[in-house]
Amino acid sequence: MNTADLVDRLVTAHGITTADAKRYVDTVFAAITDAASKGEEVSLNGFGKFKVKDSPAREGRNPSTGAAIQIAASKKLGFTPAKAVKDKLNG
Repeated sequence: MNTADLVDRLVTAHGITTADAKRYVDTVFAAITDAASKGEEVSLNGFGKFKVKDSPAREGRNPSTGAAIQIAASKKLGFTPAKAVKDKLNG
């Protein structure tokens, strides 16, 4: 599923225009991105939580040469599904 599929589902389910549906989907993703960039946790009841995680600097290997390289610290966006989502995935 991609953004266009989400837009199509909104159009079908709610009888809104495609332009409005795309704007709604983009707004939701922008809100999640903005909150995550501020380090906030985004909790969507019944769906799950988006949480920013720190990844420390570490040493890695260049796969083509095998030489040691330094990998910089970074932030990653993790997702933990809610129990209802886990239950649906696992039957």
